[in-house]
Amino acid sequence: MYDVVIIGAGVTGCAVARELGKYGGKFLVLEKEEDVCCGTSKANSAIVHSGYDAVPGTNMAKMNVQGNAMMEDVCKDLDVPFDRIGSLLVCTEEEQRTALQELYERGIQNGVPDLRIVERDEALAMEPNLSDAVVAALYAPTAGIICPFKLTIAFAENANENGVEFQFDTKVTGLQKQGDGWTITTDSGEKIETRCVVNAAGVYADELNNLVSSRKLHITPRRGDYCLLDKSVGGYVKHTVFQLPTRFGKGVLVSPTVHGNTLVGPTAIDVEDKEATATTQEGLDKLIEQSAIGMKNIPIRSVITSFAGLRAHEDGHEFILGEAEDAAGFFNCAGIESPGLSSAPAIGKYTAELLQKKLSLVEKADWKKTRKDIQTLDGLTIEEKNALIKENPAYGTIICRCESVTEGEILDAIRRPLGAKSLDGVKRRTRAGMGRCQAGFCSPRVMEILVRERGVEMEAITKSGGDARIVIGTLPLRQTGEASGDTGIQAEIQD
Repeated sequence: MYDVVIIGAGVTGCAVARELGKYGGKFLVLEKEEDVCCGTSKANSAIVHSGYDAVPGTNMAKMNVQGNAMMEDVCKDLDVPFDRIGSLLVCTEEEQRTALQELYERGIQNGVPDLRIVERDEALAMEPNLSDAVVAALYAPTAGIICPFKLTIAFAENANENGVEFQFDTKVTGLQKQGDGWTITTDSGEKIETRCVVNAAGVYADELNNLVSSRKLHITPRRGDYCLLDKSVGGYVKHTVFQLPTRFGKGVLVSPTVHGNTLVGPTAIDVEDKEATATTQEGLDKLIEQSAIGMKNIPIRSVITSFAGLRAHEDGHEFILGEAEDAAGFFNCAGIESPGLSSAPAIGKYTAELLQKKLSLVEKADWKKTRKDIQTLDGLTIEEKNALIKENPAYGTIICRCESVTEGEILDAIRRPLGAKSLDGVKRRTRAGMGRCQAGFCSPRVMEILVRERGVEMEAITKSGGDARIVIGTLPLRQTGEASGDTGIQAEIQD
């Protein structure tokens, strides 16, 4: 019998798990994919919003502003890269000034600090590549950029170190009220007993809610297409630059990333399929067209990859939080779309406090607040690098040339709590494969390390779990004579 089972290991579910780790109890996170951070949390704008956009008084507004205020300390404790670079929301027509003023006033109501409207000349001084049509902008210095993979993984690792269990490749197929608790049925036929359930299932959160509550939810998967530009044009923009929002979201942004790239996106295209994360030519064309509204001369030819993510858009455009009125012990974290990443620390704290009161959980004296990320060579002096390599020679072998990722980092990513099991798992933890060649060079070497460390056959290694296999078989040794010395094994590679 668990005290709490969290369904979903995205940034919200893992934030709740980390906060629950403060208390004595038996806690479990269930995830249908092979790792944490496999849904919306792995494909978003990597932005920490200041909080002026949400309607005052809503959960969305409160959690955004609180989460933003918490983010710096959270990232310091969990060793996650975060940079408070500020944002500019630009208007390109005089007629838009009224909307800009309304957002400023909304931000003040929400408690966003240091907001101000800047005129064209000041905005251009801050961002010389703004569109010639820009007339003014709303400047929010508390906005920032973050690594969403690192944040989600850090929440999960810290939770796990504090006793929270994780179970992957496990899809929830049923929920049934049993006395004072719940029975969760999974796709393997397993039945899990728990006192409380937290629904943090992203685009599937409505389906879980509707199994148990008469207050039905409806979530629309809203696809956002992105383009990621090479680090060679990383200085193109210094702040996150937004366009005035529409009913479909905040518009296409252009922003630096914490790793030195430039990100352009997202679009906002409603789809029916909750797994439809493929980019489309139409979506990318729309992205490029819209991005030119706020910025000029975007170096779009420097794109190294494109990707898409799905936001969990609830019909009321609101975070659905707290215990369901007609399903005691069932707690929702549903409809978590933008600014969900920004709000995650606050949602985690809020939900864990509700559960603490419900279950009379007692704080642990030995809660481990901090967590260290994987050691890299970044920022080290030559002397420090040499000392590290002497201590651990694996740090002297570069596996990913584009991102200068060493074998030592990849070994740590695999061996640490909730370690990587796939190419994407390694990539999200170390950035091996995220550079200009997009894993063209390092994939085979990473696969060899995974085979060695996990003790599995090459055919078992996947790109991202499930059936995403890369090697589907091996051919027999081909004898070409003693002189050639050819004793290699040829592998069939699946496209």
